[in-house]
Amino acid sequence: MNKNQAKLAGLLRRKRRIRSKIFGTAERPRLSVHRTNANIYAQVIDDKDGKVLCSASTLTSDVKAEIKVGSNKEAAGVVGKIVAERAMKLGVTEVTFDRGGHIYHGRIKALADGAREAGLKF
Repeated sequence: MNKNQAKLAGLLRRKRRIRSKIFGTAERPRLSVHRTNANIYAQVIDDKDGKVLCSASTLTSDVKAEIKVGSNKEAAGVVGKIVAERAMKLGVTEVTFDRGGHIYHGRIKALADGAREAGLKF
């Protein structure tokens, strides 16, 4: 197993461990974050019904209008604000944060802080 395979295996192991403890309901859905080297994605998910309530990423047109690069903390903060605004329109005020196996710092933390600024509680 090379270095990249080992890193991916560790990420998937952490993701499985986190998901075994986190479950989104209609009252408190799950805010799931997926990060790549180039972009960041966020979804508010109701696991009970198996539905994505809303989502945002650095690839959506309203986010692209505000940012230059999709792979920095500024872009993650904008995505966090937009997904929180969309969730608030649906009546969601509290979520459970799912960091997707990534360490809570950098872009993951910036997205969470952006969502908190826009009014989501977690």
